[in-house]
Amino acid sequence: MSVDGKKDQVKGKVNEEVGKATGNDKQELKGKIEGLVGKAKDKVDEVVDDVAKKINKKDDE
Repeated sequence: MSVDGKKDQVKGKVNEEVGKATGNDKQELKGKIEGLVGKAKDKVDEVVDDVAKKINKKDDE
């Protein structure tokens, strides 16, 4: 899990909750989007790690 991805998820959740509490739909939506961006960054990092492991495994053979 990347630090940037986790940071975006936390920031997004805060914005989403503040938006809900204040009735600010724009801020709530921004928070949801930030959270999704954070999840996407984590997924990309996982895929990159998996590919790197497979490449390194092939090199070791």
